[in-house]
Amino acid sequence: MEKWLLLTVFAQVVLTSVVMVLMGRRRFKAARNKQINMAAFQTMDLRGADQQVIATGRNFDNQFQMPMLYLFSVLFILQFGLADLTFLLLGTAFVLLRIAHTVVHIGSNTLRPRFRLFVLGCVVLWVIWGRLLLLAL
Repeated sequence: MEKWLLLTVFAQVVLTSVVMVLMGRRRFKAARNKQINMAAFQTMDLRGADQQVIATGRNFDNQFQMPMLYLFSVLFILQFGLADLTFLLLGTAFVLLRIAHTVVHIGSNTLRPRFRLFVLGCVVLWVIWGRLLLLAL
């Protein structure tokens, strides 16, 4: 079960990496098209950039917020030998929700579904941590 749980971590790492590459491509394209001055990258003042550039950068930042709490939970789950099907299903749900959130955020960026996906991911993460706390005590 531990190896399957690690696959969810790998999927989150792949998601973060894909967003990073897409962010770089969108930023370079904006600079090449003169939407952003190259000097803007010194302070990351991207005010002249379009919504896609800004949203992709924000999404990349988001990958180092709640997903980090998921990664830490997996470390504790593995450390305490608690990996089971429930944690695997919850972890899979969390990562799938993060992928869906990313697709909306860097795609249409429609706020209502984006917010709902974010909140649902948070709820799944809180369930993971709550269950971890109960089983580890």
